[in-house]
Amino acid sequence: MMRIAIGLDTDGPIEKTIERARRLRERGFTSLWSSQIFGPDTLTVLAVVGRELRDLDLGTAVVPIQPRHPSMLAAQARTVQDAIGGHLTLGVGLSHQVIVEGMWGISFERPGTYMHEYLNALAPMLRGEKVNVQGERVKAVTIGPIGPKDVAAPSLLVAALGPKMLEMAGALADGTLLWMTGQKTIASHIAPTIRAAAARAGRKEPRVVCSLPMAVTSDPEGARERLNTEYAIYATLPSYAAMLKREGASAPADASLIGSKEQVLEQLHELAQAGVTEFSGAPSGTSEEREGAIEALLTYQSHH
Repeated sequence: MMRIAIGLDTDGPIEKTIERARRLRERGFTSLWSSQIFGPDTLTVLAVVGRELRDLDLGTAVVPIQPRHPSMLAAQARTVQDAIGGHLTLGVGLSHQVIVEGMWGISFERPGTYMHEYLNALAPMLRGEKVNVQGERVKAVTIGPIGPKDVAAPSLLVAALGPKMLEMAGALADGTLLWMTGQKTIASHIAPTIRAAAARAGRKEPRVVCSLPMAVTSDPEGARERLNTEYAIYATLPSYAAMLKREGASAPADASLIGSKEQVLEQLHELAQAGVTEFSGAPSGTSEEREGAIEALLTYQSHH
């Protein structure tokens, strides 16, 4: 069964974010995901939101790993997990070369090796275990648990699109987070690759959390133009461009959920059939199109 979630915008004053989360909870959403780009620190915001609203499942989609040593991220994530009562999913990712090198001045060399070594440190740290990783890119040594002592490990997901990253996510983490990755690609590439890797590692069935733009509309062509403008940057980033190409999509709208309420509900059903375990909607377009998307998500949730 595919769980329904929605994105939580964390920009602006934290009181506004809490109010947005409260409204979403009142409408019936119980799982909210927030990105970490240039706005407030997402984990800090989720600690406050989850302290106020105790029954929400909250996740990061995603925290870039390069500016944070695994011991620092483990301590922060375990602290948030303690603060919100055990409802945190920590989603991590590699970000993009243009940001990592161009804005942070950090090497993007051998990103797969870097992520593998990072997960070998982070995953046991999140479980409160001692770690001694002496890698090419990551060195991490602990003498005991990092962060609060008696805390259940947050669920750990890895943004993964290529085969090696998906195999890592299946073997070392609890699943993957997807953005701008369409239904056909999930069914033929993402889900089978990560499931096979998890099975080989003796791990339980992995989570596949998918987020896509959505617009419920009577003007699909107009909505496509609006979404292609809103999400134009993703067609230029190599990792997402590769997934769009694999999908046979020429632009972000081609991977989005656009159409009447019935058409969008059918597209949600197809994502569930493809292997998505949780869908986090990104309502987009005009205010009416966004509201229609929210209604479609809630309708799907109530019927499943």
